[in-house]
Amino acid sequence: MKSYFMGIDIGTNESKGVLMDENCKIIQTAIAKHGVENPKPNYFEHDAEAIWWGDFCKLSKQLIKESKIDASKIKGVGASALSADVVPVDKNCKPLRKAILYGIDARAEKEIEFLQKYYGEERLEELFNDPLCSSDCMPKILWIKNNEPEIHEKTYKFLTASSYLTAKLTGKYVIDRYLAISSFAPCYASDLSIQKEYAEELYCRADQLAEGKETAEVVGYVTAKAAEETGLKEGTPVVTGTDDSGAEAISTGIFKPGNLMVQLGSTSYIMYCSDRLVEDDRIWVGDYLVPNTYCIDGGTNTAGALTKWIRDVMFIDFAEDEKARGENAFSKMAKLAEEIPAGSEGLIVLPYFAGERTPINDANAKGVIFGLLLHHTRAHLYRAVLEGVAYSIAQHIDILEENGLEIAQFMCVGGGTKNKEWLQIIADVTGREIKTAEVTIGASYGDAMIAAVGTGHFQSYQELENYIEVDKIIKPNIKNYEKYQSLKKIYFDLYDVTKKYMHQL
Repeated sequence: MKSYFMGIDIGTNESKGVLMDENCKIIQTAIAKHGVENPKPNYFEHDAEAIWWGDFCKLSKQLIKESKIDASKIKGVGASALSADVVPVDKNCKPLRKAILYGIDARAEKEIEFLQKYYGEERLEELFNDPLCSSDCMPKILWIKNNEPEIHEKTYKFLTASSYLTAKLTGKYVIDRYLAISSFAPCYASDLSIQKEYAEELYCRADQLAEGKETAEVVGYVTAKAAEETGLKEGTPVVTGTDDSGAEAISTGIFKPGNLMVQLGSTSYIMYCSDRLVEDDRIWVGDYLVPNTYCIDGGTNTAGALTKWIRDVMFIDFAEDEKARGENAFSKMAKLAEEIPAGSEGLIVLPYFAGERTPINDANAKGVIFGLLLHHTRAHLYRAVLEGVAYSIAQHIDILEENGLEIAQFMCVGGGTKNKEWLQIIADVTGREIKTAEVTIGASYGDAMIAAVGTGHFQSYQELENYIEVDKIIKPNIKNYEKYQSLKKIYFDLYDVTKKYMHQL
């Protein structure tokens, strides 16, 4: 009897689901759109029950119904979601407040400043490895403690989105190694045990944290209640799960040191598989999903979110045409950007429209449009936005190289890969050959793969290499690359020049 594996990923603005067969062939896909709440500057939230669990149930039922596959043939389930987010839940896994999202939510700025002073530079480095920033979960928990003490006291568990989904499916409160070590420092040891003294020193009771597990470990089985809500069969194995970037990396074959993934979603995320750790305050380091490897990570807060902003503000006519006649607004925008010369005729954009994570780690950074002249058009600005994200990616690659880390393979994934001009710009700015995978749905595909590994259908991640095929290879235009080198330096310097004024706004 043929076996199938389900993967579902909850993203910032949409969720995706996949049913995969035992040969990693996608049988069915499904997508659910949703919004994100932005109640105050630097505050970003989701209703966990309505969006995270609601989307999971909707997609699971849709995948089973449309594929016409009996749920009993689904031999494993994996879930991923937005990474370093926090939702406090009660004993029934009911959220006690809206979920505080990942690095784009910078409300815990005061808590981060307090922790920096409290620990001091030496202890901070010892406990966190990386500079504290909005992508850390413990400052968010401290924010709840300081601002919503009643909720903090009532909380049974503080969960990330993937932990929440696994809990809803199985009743087990777990977190995978990648998220535990990277996002919940300093509360988990390398063996994934909870370090009670660190947790209770400032943040929360140790028993309010989820149990650490390996990403592909089967941690429980679909309960009767979850089966009724999702359409899955009671008793179906469920793996720990992970964050969206980790799952997406698996979906594109990031299994070996030297492999680099750039994720072009609402945000941009960079994940490099390494055989060693490095010390560099500009990037994040930690354990990777593949055993005995490490990850070097970085994140740009606005990528696809910035292109959406440009569309909604400056290409309203294109957006209206899309609604009226189905003409894709982004496709039309890309054609206009293609007509603009490399460098956007002197226009440079710093994509810090929601603060920034790496490499500047500055929640108060602001977006900058630099070099505007009367001849510039909205097409120039759109291309400059695409180039701004590409400069940020190049900045991270330069940091990898400065640390002696070579790039053997450069994969681009996510919704942004539909924009061929954006891929070409990234290739030209970085001077590197870029590949995209044939299967582009991303993290949900990786979730299904992780479930297949965890349930023993595959013995290791490396076995999956045979099933991952390359779709496009984008080679850099050398003339454009040479032109971008001087502009890239201006981009790098521009933040240092404007930082003081950003912080005054």
